[in-house]
Amino acid sequence: MDAELLARVQFALTIGFHFFFSSISIGLGAIVLALETARWRNVRGRGEVYDRAAVFWTRIFALTFAVGVATGITMEFQFGTNWASFSAFAGDIFGPPLAAEGMLAFFLESTFLGVLLFGRGRVSSRVRWFAALMVTFGTLLSGVWIIIANSWMQTPAGFEVIDGKARLTDFLAAALNPSTVPRYLHTVASALTAGAFAVLGVCAWYVLKKKHRDMTRTVLPLALVLAFVGSGLMFATGDMSGKQVASTQPAKFAGMNGLYQTTEGAPVTIWSLPPTQDPAKAPQGPEIEIGRLLSFLAFGDWNAPVVGLAEFPADDWPPITMSFLAYHNMVLLGTAMLLVMLFGAWYLWRGSIWRRTTWLRLAVIATPLPAIAIQLGWATAEIGRQPWIVYGVMRTRDGVSKAVPPEQVAISIGLLVGMYVLLGGLWLYLLRRELGHGPTPPPGESPAPDEVEPIAGESPPPGESPPRTANGPPPSAD
Repeated sequence: MDAELLARVQFALTIGFHFFFSSISIGLGAIVLALETARWRNVRGRGEVYDRAAVFWTRIFALTFAVGVATGITMEFQFGTNWASFSAFAGDIFGPPLAAEGMLAFFLESTFLGVLLFGRGRVSSRVRWFAALMVTFGTLLSGVWIIIANSWMQTPAGFEVIDGKARLTDFLAAALNPSTVPRYLHTVASALTAGAFAVLGVCAWYVLKKKHRDMTRTVLPLALVLAFVGSGLMFATGDMSGKQVASTQPAKFAGMNGLYQTTEGAPVTIWSLPPTQDPAKAPQGPEIEIGRLLSFLAFGDWNAPVVGLAEFPADDWPPITMSFLAYHNMVLLGTAMLLVMLFGAWYLWRGSIWRRTTWLRLAVIATPLPAIAIQLGWATAEIGRQPWIVYGVMRTRDGVSKAVPPEQVAISIGLLVGMYVLLGGLWLYLLRRELGHGPTPPPGESPAPDEVEPIAGESPPPGESPPRTANGPPPSAD
């Protein structure tokens, strides 16, 4: 067993599990803030509906946030156990952002989340809205510090190596290194999309099951708009991030695109058999390409040369097959998400979305797609950075702890897998229970779905009888 490989597997397992919950938390935080704002401003006179929706999604957010916190703690401990050599080298730069994330962002989120969960009826409407604002700000601030730390590993700046250690010389240069801003914007857009898809999928499922109609028909359009905007922003910010990678990490960019030779007017590969680490063994087969598009996307010039892997020593190449597959499948999922949202936006504009059962089923099926795309994007960034733990400065094999034998790393992986299975199972159980209960019914009304009054001026879907109100027969056509 190889200690470096096992340490990388353990960290990938930990960060992947943690980032699933943290990314959804960022998106759900924004959704809760939007619902609280609509409640506070009594949008369209439906403040009471937004109130119940905000309470419901705050519970889902709190459940997801709690699991994210638990998994984040184990992630940070690994820097001292499995990556002690890296921590000794870069601790002066890498440590402060992680400490700031814990002391500032985490406590901000948890404090005001407590106000949202337990302060309802005890604080004013304005204070409750402010608490939602602070929770959302805390999730975004948490992402800032984590992205600063990780981006410094991608494109290190603002430091000098003195006595074998990285010493900070310019805080702003280190924090705002070339990859920080585009990666942060792309991460936030992706997280917003993940949260919006989660809310949209649940609302679509409720519509198909004819449950909680008043809440779903109020919240689904909001979630759809946010999912549509987020899907578009993912591509816009992804383009920014791709340009940055092409300029500052050319070997990673070549690996992501399976480009062996420097090419002027390089094409974008839409589909091909995945490339291999040895160009001589690269599979030959059908390809779908768009000529010169990669050069244009990377440098704004249809004829610009894109550096190939042959320009770098083979020891500096990233794992090409995994980088290529992770990147292209991420783009594929992003395209599928955008297409689903384009149809949804069209149906919403036409007012026919409630009758589009096929699209509603697609919305339910598409619920996990952003979370999967986020995992693939993170894999692209981290696998593509190899063999460097600090790009161009320190190799991954030099950052592994020297005193921890492989057998102990393997045992800890088994323990982590067991813990994550328990945590994941508990989260799914509690989530299923919350979704089964749904939001609280309107005051004075039964929770039965056929007793929910529709939005004023809206006709019931074909095949459904007009719903009864809580106090009598169906409202007249007058």
